[in-house]
Amino acid sequence: MSFKEWLYSSYSPNPTIDGAWGWQHIVTLAVCAVAVVLLSLLFRKKSEKAKRILLWIFAAIILAFGIVRRVVGFINAPNPDFTKIMYILLPRPGCAIACWAVVIAVVFNKKSLYNFASILGILCGIIFFAYPGAGFNKEVYVFENYYSIITHSLFFVSSLLFITLGFTEFRYKGSWKEAIYLIALYIYSILQIYVLKIYADPMYFMPGGEIQAMIGLNYTTYIALYVVFIIVYFNLFYLIGDRKSVFKRRKK
Repeated sequence: MSFKEWLYSSYSPNPTIDGAWGWQHIVTLAVCAVAVVLLSLLFRKKSEKAKRILLWIFAAIILAFGIVRRVVGFINAPNPDFTKIMYILLPRPGCAIACWAVVIAVVFNKKSLYNFASILGILCGIIFFAYPGAGFNKEVYVFENYYSIITHSLFFVSSLLFITLGFTEFRYKGSWKEAIYLIALYIYSILQIYVLKIYADPMYFMPGGEIQAMIGLNYTTYIALYVVFIIVYFNLFYLIGDRKSVFKRRKK
């Protein structure tokens, strides 16, 4: 395999395999867990500047991989139309959006952005590591595999470090900002599906999607449970983070 074949992920033959819960998957998950624990302990008493440098390193690596992947995408599509350009440039599935959310949070350094990036990144990271549909799916790992594994690992670890290093603050007062981000996420997903037509189901809410097929529910039941899950999941962070205020109001 030449470097060009590796970088362009064009190496052939390279059969698709089911690498879920193989040794590479398990080792990657273990490294992420150890990284979160060790970095949280090592940086908990460090200055905010030191913590921000750590997060900047993670964000820079995510961004670098994203740039390389897009450059390769344009090289492989010498005469792209508008749809293809949008397909290459924009983050499409939820995990790619989580990458951008982490980078944006680090760049702008706002509590609401850290909150939203943490919530989204942890959700997407859990889904990926529970049932990885990419990354661990080739017999020989090429750039696309490393891109997928490394970026998923970095945004997942970063999302947890946002919390353990004190960059998040989950309070119901002011949570309207995160609610707006969530609404914007779904509007963007709908635009991808119906307007830009670059991805079929970015947030797994469309009929016949991967998760619905895996669970085996009819769409009416699935979408009802989906909405309930999203509401409960997002609220969990605020119920835990703002528990003193919540229980105080309840007591009154």
